[in-house]
Amino acid sequence: MPTPRFARASVYLAVSFVILLVTLVASCARTEAPPAGQAAAPDPAQLALFAPLPEVTLPAHGADPLVDLGRMLYYEPRLSKSQNISCNSCHDLAKYGVDNEPTSDGHRGQKGDRNSPTVYNAADHVAQFWDGRAKDLAEQAKGPILNPVEMAMPSEHVVLAVVESMPEYVEAFAKAFPGETKPVTYDNLARAIGAFEQNLLTPGRWDAFLRGDGEALTSEERAGLETFLQNGCQVCHYGSLLGGNTFQRLGAVKPYPRSSDPGRFAVTEQEGDRAFFKVPSLRNVGETGPYFHDGGVATLDGAVRDMAEYQLGRSLDAAEAARIVTFLKALTGRIPTDYIAPPVLPTSTEKTPKADISG
Repeated sequence: MPTPRFARASVYLAVSFVILLVTLVASCARTEAPPAGQAAAPDPAQLALFAPLPEVTLPAHGADPLVDLGRMLYYEPRLSKSQNISCNSCHDLAKYGVDNEPTSDGHRGQKGDRNSPTVYNAADHVAQFWDGRAKDLAEQAKGPILNPVEMAMPSEHVVLAVVESMPEYVEAFAKAFPGETKPVTYDNLARAIGAFEQNLLTPGRWDAFLRGDGEALTSEERAGLETFLQNGCQVCHYGSLLGGNTFQRLGAVKPYPRSSDPGRFAVTEQEGDRAFFKVPSLRNVGETGPYFHDGGVATLDGAVRDMAEYQLGRSLDAAEAARIVTFLKALTGRIPTDYIAPPVLPTSTEKTPKADISG
């Protein structure tokens, strides 16, 4: 099961300071930048700040009752009041876990106030949601189902009534939670979805590169990596996910002009957390636009330029931004097509509550 990761926050903060020092030392030691478009040999100390995704064997359909139940629930639209919105509606697994909208459509076409981030590789984030209000995937899964703007179910009781109305689900819960007197609970529903999401990993060429295959990235992509490192992007985007490790203030060195979102302040009510957001992972970032917590930047080039200006105090020229974008697109991994194949869902019965499209 996913484990809480808030206890790691102080460690991640310390690591960030170490990364900053490594970046500054490497920057001072560099005497001459490579010609545009050519790749320098990556600094081993800086490459050590990253890590490949773990190599895992994904359970086949039918091999793990808990994962199988979670997969069904992930694709289940009857967990929404209108019975036409599932987890996959906003986090489309065939589209790298997003819907490519600034903010997603919810119940009766309502729009959320934040961009729906990808669920791929999310299990090892420091916390879930942009503001970190959920400690793990299971806790995150509980939120959208009951959110009146999103899936809009009125209560846990109604959610369980839907599930318990179908014998196939009752049996699946019993298999997934053997020995429990009452396996069909809202907590167990969320645990099952989290167990399925735990395995949503997208390894790719970047992982092969980190494991020693220097040719896994093209010369242009390696040049983009060098530009990424030269500009200090790794101060926030490091580790196996190139992000997801810390909360950072949006507009760290220059006030960000577009957002009034309080960020993590809404969770902690600590003034020092105002405008702090979880640093997004850069895995698959070429496929997961539009960008930032409000989906307010349409292109990856625009996102790179904004982060350089407002987080690092740097103004990138077109060639520098293009090289970084080339590297970032190399972080696109492989979707586990067999693992995410939609399951056959149980048929509704006479006891299954009907769709409700009221407000």
